[in-house]
Amino acid sequence: MKHIFLIPALAVMAACATTPVYGPARPDSGFGYFSQQIEQGRHMVSYTDNDPIRARNMALLRASEITLTEGKDWFEITNEAADTEEKRGGGTSLSIGGGSGSYGRSSSVGVGAGIAIALGGGGGPGKTTHTLEIVTGKNPKPEKAEAYDARSVDLNLRVNSG
Repeated sequence: MKHIFLIPALAVMAACATTPVYGPARPDSGFGYFSQQIEQGRHMVSYTDNDPIRARNMALLRASEITLTEGKDWFEITNEAADTEEKRGGGTSLSIGGGSGSYGRSSSVGVGAGIAIALGGGGGPGKTTHTLEIVTGKNPKPEKAEAYDARSVDLNLRVNSG
């Protein structure tokens, strides 16, 4: 009966092992958050992750943390952008070259063909950095789609932060 609980626990551990842990950006990989105060009540927040949806969600989580730390109730996104790096992929290549010998008696021509094989998955999306510019404020929260209640965001997204 104890083994029934072990399987879900192992699945959760495996999921967290493949996803970077929520926290400040690491110098070795760049995964994590970066935030900078632009002026009082205005911040730039970014989060880098392999999953674009998680990158946005964790940027929102960081925005909520900053808002609550300032003693504010809500934040509004005034600007938003996502940048996804493409992984290098494999492909084929063909090269043709020629030349002549230096002694005047011989000439040579070379032909080569090669195939590049991508190790580690090949092309496709790589890591994504999602950047938010936010302003923070106290209640009442503006009735805009871009305005978020910081406590609700923190509560709902902290569960999925790894």
